[in-house]
Amino acid sequence: MGFVSILDKKIQPYKDFSQPEFMVDLNLDQVVNQIQMAWPEEVDKFYYYLPKDKEVSDYRRAIYADIKKEGVFEALNCFMERMRERNHAEENCHAVFYPLQKHVWFVLEVALYCDACTGLNEALQGFEFASEGMQEFKKELSAYVSSEAYVKMQDAAREMRDEITNFHITLIYENDRIVVTEARQTGTYENFLHQAFGESSDRIKSPFMKKMNLTNLEQEIVEIFRKKHGKFVASAKKFYDVYEEYDMDWIFRFAEEVPFYLSYHQFRDVMISLGYSFTAPTVDETKDMKASGLYDLALALVNSRQGKEVVSNGLEYYDGERFFVLTGPNQGGKTTFARSLGQLVYFTKLGLDVPADVANVHHFTRILTHFSVEESVETGRGKLKEELVRLKPMMEEQSDGAFVIINELFTTAANYDACLMGKKVLAHFIGEGCRGIYVTHLKELTEGTEGIVSLRAMLDDKRIQSFRIMRKEADDSACAQNQVNKYRLTYEQLKERLSR
Repeated sequence: MGFVSILDKKIQPYKDFSQPEFMVDLNLDQVVNQIQMAWPEEVDKFYYYLPKDKEVSDYRRAIYADIKKEGVFEALNCFMERMRERNHAEENCHAVFYPLQKHVWFVLEVALYCDACTGLNEALQGFEFASEGMQEFKKELSAYVSSEAYVKMQDAAREMRDEITNFHITLIYENDRIVVTEARQTGTYENFLHQAFGESSDRIKSPFMKKMNLTNLEQEIVEIFRKKHGKFVASAKKFYDVYEEYDMDWIFRFAEEVPFYLSYHQFRDVMISLGYSFTAPTVDETKDMKASGLYDLALALVNSRQGKEVVSNGLEYYDGERFFVLTGPNQGGKTTFARSLGQLVYFTKLGLDVPADVANVHHFTRILTHFSVEESVETGRGKLKEELVRLKPMMEEQSDGAFVIINELFTTAANYDACLMGKKVLAHFIGEGCRGIYVTHLKELTEGTEGIVSLRAMLDDKRIQSFRIMRKEADDSACAQNQVNKYRLTYEQLKERLSR
């Protein structure tokens, strides 16, 4: 069928997608911001589009597996560096007004484009790819750079570039006269300054590099060149006229899309160097969904800067289990665990490696989140009404097969009302064929609903938060004991304080 896109088998309007709401709830906006900051091109837009179809996620996962092969990332990164140089030349070509100057920049632009394409093609010949996307791209690129039209364009661009780069002039100012001669020496004006003035040359800048457009003196010099080298001037104009539409859409689409993989791979390698694990998830619906060594990637980013460790956890949905209901003490890692589950599903759907040691993740159509919010001063609504307003579209929209994350819902309602509403919410999403997790202080939500699994944030032997999440029945005493320890209210501590 031929190569179409490195992200999908059809072209998607990625630029039209805005940041999904769930990314803020899961702190994924912080992760994407970090990836974006460390990469030259704009890549955040690709993280906003979450493929709905399993086929797209599988297509990407296979491509990313190829990109992770030794040497492939380096080859693609080299291609991108050359394309950046080409893009800079294109910007200069559009910025100048003098015709010959525009034609020269265009020659350099095309020559750099050919360097990028030919260099990548030569590099890819040394790799065997398993993914359909990389196989198709490699095949089409090889055919393209071997075509008669491309070879002719490349030879012409390189020949003229050599002539441009080998041309030098010398300006001699003497007795109120400027003498212009063609120079024999090689190197740039900056090199000449360094040779003549040494380290002090750092304070001396070329007067000809302050603006892209030519000064009057430069235009006079170009006129001398144009008259003396009329053949080259004519060739440059002809080259511009013939190859003005030289670019191939699918190559530029590849150059725009492949940074999605490269930026994440670079970010992943940095995190691995800091001691964090990543794995390529399997997506096998015939086996239980599970993961071990799972952690919150956004929290890992923060803790890595502060020298703190991140506690990892595991999970497993057995056959027939639909929702985890997670209870436990405050500050015990409940929200962090819920976010790590959402991140697990998110990166699996994107076709990338996930922050875990091992993972088998089922396919979900979308991610839905509802995290507790404060009262809105602007709307004047109370906290409970704010939560219900956010919850309404989630329950009205098509949510079949979604992964749902609910965090501390209905905390301002009476216990009875909160339990009643919470059970209705769980029953709705379970009826829609969803899976997910509900973080709550209500142990009653773990009771009486089929498909519900009780998880608990555990305390250690000293009754302090361990940040471990386990399959345990909800326990009010654990929460109470945690508060007692936190505020030094044990019998011994009270007795000691009262005896003072």
